[in-house]
Amino acid sequence: MTTGTGGPDAMLRVALEEARKGYAEGGVPIGAALFAADGRLLGRGRNRRVQDGDPSVHGETAAFRDAGRQRTYRGTTMVTTLSPCWYCGGLIRQFGITGLIVGESRTFTGQHEWLAAHGVEVRVLDSEECVALMTAFIAANPALWNEDIGEEA
Repeated sequence: MTTGTGGPDAMLRVALEEARKGYAEGGVPIGAALFAADGRLLGRGRNRRVQDGDPSVHGETAAFRDAGRQRTYRGTTMVTTLSPCWYCGGLIRQFGITGLIVGESRTFTGQHEWLAAHGVEVRVLDSEECVALMTAFIAANPALWNEDIGEEA
């Protein structure tokens, strides 16, 4: 996985900026960014399910859409503040995104292990900043969190 000159921590900062924006807007604080093999930022986004009233706007899908159409996604890296759900994991597999950097998987363990088993190079950073952001959000908004992950309240 190529991470450019800034490295995985710098890439995660982009996703964290998006997550914080989402939290400030009253949404679920999950941010993501898609980077080219040379480390160039292609797109960034945040979970906007609440803000847009659209359940399909997860952080990863927003970053993917922001990147626009690419000839290929091979060599790209998706960076997300939280382990991706099935929906976002499917997007990563469907389009052949070859790298995944996960901020944390303590508050939600999504599909990063499944992706790794299917050839995606995965790195979990276990960021205390990401954990603290999600922990605060879940404590303040348990019903919204359960809605976001498809659980009964």
